[in-house]
Amino acid sequence: QPQGIGTERLEEHLTAAFADYPVVRIDRGTTSRRDALEQQLAKLGDQPGILVGTQILAKGHDLPKLTLVVVVGIDEGLFSADFRASEKLAQQLIQVAGRAGRARDPGEVWLQTHHPGHPLLETLVSGGYHPFAQAELNQRQAAGFPPFAHLALMRAEAQQVEHANAFLLAARQLLGEQNVVEAYGPMPAPMPRRAGYQRTQLLLSAAQRPPLHGVLAQLVPQLYALPEARKVRWSLDVDPTDLY
Repeated sequence: QPQGIGTERLEEHLTAAFADYPVVRIDRGTTSRRDALEQQLAKLGDQPGILVGTQILAKGHDLPKLTLVVVVGIDEGLFSADFRASEKLAQQLIQVAGRAGRARDPGEVWLQTHHPGHPLLETLVSGGYHPFAQAELNQRQAAGFPPFAHLALMRAEAQQVEHANAFLLAARQLLGEQNVVEAYGPMPAPMPRRAGYQRTQLLLSAAQRPPLHGVLAQLVPQLYALPEARKVRWSLDVDPTDLY
């Protein structure tokens, strides 16, 4: 059972399964030229057909004859190490579901998942986005995540994971004994290996923004002076949009 089917592969399957209907692929590869998106959509004309695409299809297109939306493989957003993954997934599902049934014909939305009983999906399907958002906010508050805390993520990568961990451990020790910023790590990044480098990270959290920035202002110059810094590539991401 292959996972992570791309748009080209999905297009091939659908073309074979629905040989009597046009299958039009909408992704970066087919819409890179000017007016390419309009040209691709025009291939359908007034006849029944199938659009296969990435998130490009979900954003701002008015397709009045679109009656069925199928979202393929949503489980990555249900079980991600990134605390914002469920929020992003819910927003995308609401956005793409809004493409169906925008005119006279009613719309229908199918979600492909191995976990149909997941609380996120049950809340979203039965109550919509607002109940989901409230439940998500309650979890964020209990866990100490934004908007109830302010974060900074220090990333380090090296060909040997020991070097990356040693740098982040030294950075944590520089924080000293203070009670305004909490540190979590060093720990493996959600994508622990990329392009031959081992990746680890240190997460900093504070209830208020000024103390976090004050600590970082003192910390950053000291990081450059660390002997461990010569063996790694590192970065500091304040208010990270994701934890990757």
